[in-house]
Amino acid sequence: MAAHAFDGVLSVIGNTPLVALTRGAPVPGRRFLAKLESFNPGGSIKDRTALAMLRERIRDGSLRRGRSVVVESSSGNLAIGLAQICRYFGIRLICVVDPKTTRQHLATLNAYRAEIEVVAAPDPVTGEYLPARIRRVREIVASTPDAFWPNQYANPLNPAAHQETMREIADALDGRVDYVFCAVSSCGTLRGCAEYIAERGMATRIVAVDALGSAIFGETTPARRLIPGHGAAHRPALFAEGLADEVVHVSDLDCVAACRLLADQEALLVGGSSGAVFAAAAKIAERFPEGTRCVLIFPDAGARYLDTIYSDDWVTAHFGAVPAGDTGRTVASCR
Repeated sequence: MAAHAFDGVLSVIGNTPLVALTRGAPVPGRRFLAKLESFNPGGSIKDRTALAMLRERIRDGSLRRGRSVVVESSSGNLAIGLAQICRYFGIRLICVVDPKTTRQHLATLNAYRAEIEVVAAPDPVTGEYLPARIRRVREIVASTPDAFWPNQYANPLNPAAHQETMREIADALDGRVDYVFCAVSSCGTLRGCAEYIAERGMATRIVAVDALGSAIFGETTPARRLIPGHGAAHRPALFAEGLADEVVHVSDLDCVAACRLLADQEALLVGGSSGAVFAAAAKIAERFPEGTRCVLIFPDAGARYLDTIYSDDWVTAHFGAVPAGDTGRTVASCR
């Protein structure tokens, strides 16, 4: 679907590779395959969402070069997906981000000439940045002529894009997929994969990977979260009960340790939510029968997290020392 939406760089969104994990599989005797969404041209799974939400408005002229303004809240990756598309079509973009957005994300947005608004103070009621970001988006849209808010948190085109993600997985494996692990934030990937599976009567089970302290699945004890794009301060409108067959909560430290383990053993440099997915598989896959086929959706790569997840100074400051040789034991302890 997305692959032939437009000519140029946008034509290669989707059809990302599915790669077997051969050296750092979380549990022996089960087959783990990583869906590497970093191969999208904007570097993440959010390219699919961005294109799906803007495609028809660009085609029908609702979004016009030099006149329209796209305004969106993002922790970083969706903003980059939107920035790439808006730059291609000459459409102004205002991204509302927060201090957790990495320096690399901000530099990429600057390279695409997106306008960046950083919400410096969290919401006073929840202590989270997301409500403050959304409030600022509403203010900008209300005061800006010809502004459009795609609203990734409620737009049904978000999960529709990820039905395509699940189709690619099913086609690559001839429908023989036992488990799909996906990180949750806007719930677009989770919902899209779940709807594809349900509509086709597949036996595939979905494991939603959420952050400790996230409100998506009703965590009662909010906690500070350092990994952008994983979990959410409130339940998105796209959430629905029953989308996931199982939910696994993963700490920030689990994410960091898993990312480093993947770099050490698979030479895969992945982002924090990808590490979360791997850590979740390490927690529960031991109880799966031997030969179980698991797909781990890795949303992005690690190059945008060099100052955080892959920085010894940052990790030590937030978690204490994490010796390189101990990353495997840290992940193993999650099982």
